[in-house]
Amino acid sequence: MSQTRHPTMTELAGRIRGEFLEMPGLRLTREQACRLWGLDSQTCQRLLYTLVTARFLAETPDGRYRRAEQQV
Repeated sequence: MSQTRHPTMTELAGRIRGEFLEMPGLRLTREQACRLWGLDSQTCQRLLYTLVTARFLAETPDGRYRRAEQQV
């Protein structure tokens, strides 16, 4: 019997960081982010919150997430 290994939160956060670094203009709603990375809403929200508090991401007034150092 084979066990499926699920990525850790640290691995998922690294993947998300990579996506935003590869696509500097990327701006996603939480729902879009969930679909893009195949995550449930709770996990996705937790990861986005973590990256916002780490000041890697920022949330725009219209609810989209973008790289924090980019101009609005």
